[in-house]
Amino acid sequence: MDDLRPSDLKSILHSKRANMYYLEHCRMLQKDGRVLYLTEAKNENQYFNIPIANTTVLLLGNGTSVTQAVMRMLSQAGVLVGFCGGGGTPLYMANEVEWLTPQNEYRPTEYLQGWLSFWFDDGKRLAAAKQFQQARIDFLQRVWQKDRELKGEGFAFDDQQIQSALDTFHTRTDVAVKQSDLLLTEAQLTKALYKYAANNTNIKDFTRQHQSTDKANDFLNHGNYLAYGLAASCLWVLGIPHGFAVMHGKTRRGALIFDVADLIKDALVLPWAFICAKENVTEQEFRQQILQAFIDHQALDFMFDTVKNIALQDYTSANIEAQSL
Repeated sequence: MDDLRPSDLKSILHSKRANMYYLEHCRMLQKDGRVLYLTEAKNENQYFNIPIANTTVLLLGNGTSVTQAVMRMLSQAGVLVGFCGGGGTPLYMANEVEWLTPQNEYRPTEYLQGWLSFWFDDGKRLAAAKQFQQARIDFLQRVWQKDRELKGEGFAFDDQQIQSALDTFHTRTDVAVKQSDLLLTEAQLTKALYKYAANNTNIKDFTRQHQSTDKANDFLNHGNYLAYGLAASCLWVLGIPHGFAVMHGKTRRGALIFDVADLIKDALVLPWAFICAKENVTEQEFRQQILQAFIDHQALDFMFDTVKNIALQDYTSANIEAQSL
């Protein structure tokens, strides 16, 4: 068998890759040029192949081990790796704050240079942050108006409660003069969406708690970490370091990951976390549902398009003023 070259493993664009994996209680190893994971059953061991050329993110949970040969192949294929607890959260081991990113001295510089062209200017960075906020609402509208399953569960973009919350959101976003104003407005909208989702799914007395053990909160945590994985993969491919955030603060090294993940969290993770909690599905069933939703609505493509557009747009004063009108 001919040795695989790194270029052979990068034939699928990251924005088009379909797979994310969470593994636990298994061993990862390399065999015949493939990455496998081994589970130890009572009577026999079972091997499963991971198609790394079509994979963006790999989460390794409780009871996992990985060999150096596997990490070498994952790096060649451009797969981001995170070590986490049970259920995909919390993330324990990190480089670049959230993820072990493949080593490559030849990452593209075009988007980094575009990003830095505005990032050190407070006004331009605020303008980019407002674009992120508008993009997340555009995606929410696109998904909730298109997805028949979400409509069937009562998630309607045109609902009066949603439109009222969005009116307030847009008004406060337009007049925001600093990032903290945007974060407060974002938190208020998300709280309104939580209330809407809880009412739709008859989940009483819901409170967002990151350390909670109820299923809605667990699924929100799990789905958010999957979104963080997509965001980290997007930024790594485009060569933009995770510390150059526009929303979550200049002092958090991984904050840009949160900015990019927020583009899709409200539209996809939030409703499905509540729906799956109502239906009392398993963690694996929720993960399959949310990953399928990412694929159906091209969530990774949307992240790439948004970040690229913001990085390469015209940040002259005249253009920024025109966008605000």
